[in-house]
Amino acid sequence: MNEIRDLMIGIDFGEKFSQICYYDRKADEARSISMKVGSSQYEAPSCLCRRIEQGDYCIGLEAEYFAREKNGIMLDNLYELSGSTERIQLAGEEHEPWEFLSIFLKGMLKFLGILDIVKNTRCMVITTPSLTPERVKNFQKACADIGFPEEKFMLLDYGESFYYYMLSQKRDTWNRNVAWYAFTPEKVTFRKMSMTSATRPVLVRLEEPQETALSEEKEVRDSDFCQFIQKTLGMELYSSIQITGNGFDTEWAKQSVKSLCYQKRKVFYGNNLFAKGACAAAVERLEKKNFKGYRYMSESLVLADVGMDMRVMGSPAYYPLIEAGNNWYDCKAWCELILDDTEELIFTVATMEKPEKRRVAMSLPGLPKRPNKTTRLRVELNYVSPKECEITVKDLGFGDLFPGSGKVWKETAAW
Repeated sequence: MNEIRDLMIGIDFGEKFSQICYYDRKADEARSISMKVGSSQYEAPSCLCRRIEQGDYCIGLEAEYFAREKNGIMLDNLYELSGSTERIQLAGEEHEPWEFLSIFLKGMLKFLGILDIVKNTRCMVITTPSLTPERVKNFQKACADIGFPEEKFMLLDYGESFYYYMLSQKRDTWNRNVAWYAFTPEKVTFRKMSMTSATRPVLVRLEEPQETALSEEKEVRDSDFCQFIQKTLGMELYSSIQITGNGFDTEWAKQSVKSLCYQKRKVFYGNNLFAKGACAAAVERLEKKNFKGYRYMSESLVLADVGMDMRVMGSPAYYPLIEAGNNWYDCKAWCELILDDTEELIFTVATMEKPEKRRVAMSLPGLPKRPNKTTRLRVELNYVSPKECEITVKDLGFGDLFPGSGKVWKETAAW
């Protein structure tokens, strides 16, 4: 590989298969890493295996081999476990789900062949079909276990990865609507990416998915998909059509391909889109910043600006804590403050739906009685969903004169 420092890494952690790629600065594109030396096999099964004789774990294709040939103990529902909070028994040992995620991610990172991967990585972006609160926590713990600090990794769902991938391509593939067909062996799902150009920034949305079942019989499958194409595309104009997933094959899609290519529409098929989209997200956010005029309206977005009115360096000022437009799992903030003639905290909140600022109070029952300006508090905000923010306040006291009581207040706010 061409890069050995300041690596931008994209990992697609899929339900059945996973991939890894890195950003090649000379070529200005993401490069997929093969799972077999000298081959073009870029997908690794999303599984791991406990090797009995060696007493360790292996992942992907190696895991399948040791489970099949050497009686290793297979764990092949890794994606399902990534969204769980229950401990798992394997080979007589009990583990947290994030521990298995850590093992799998370490195994994927080894394919890069870089010593001290954390030191030499600028950003690792992991994308996965969906990000529940449980899955987010497990990935955060797994990344921390590997040694990645918060500022060196990001999480995306497939929708946001699709957005970054598309906008990193030539403009003529996304300047109108983009169609996305995601296949499994049993069904196909359609989503349309559209842009509201009348706004600044331009708002980019993925519409609600539509899906249909597909027959196993080739001719019927072709007919099923062809009808679905006509239903979903209609007479609208599309810059391109993207096809992902295992389940599509030109061998059976005779009439479907003709329908897709109607009026010379550009059609692309591949299974490396999400890993490359994750890589593109790292490059865009940390280096290029070409998408400033666009905002992806993810379901994970926090739509509220949250701050506090306080005196900063002796002058009245608004102190911002949370900025709207970021994913909830990236939204956290903290500050320390001294209370001045008050026994409660006042947050200033403005949302995209209600831009006028409103004041929201948080009471502090049982606050120790002290002279004015001698109570110092630590205030932490941590989003646990797009609309729920956990607020934690701790009494720090005021030096040796008024030691901190250690009292903690917690509240969940739905801005």
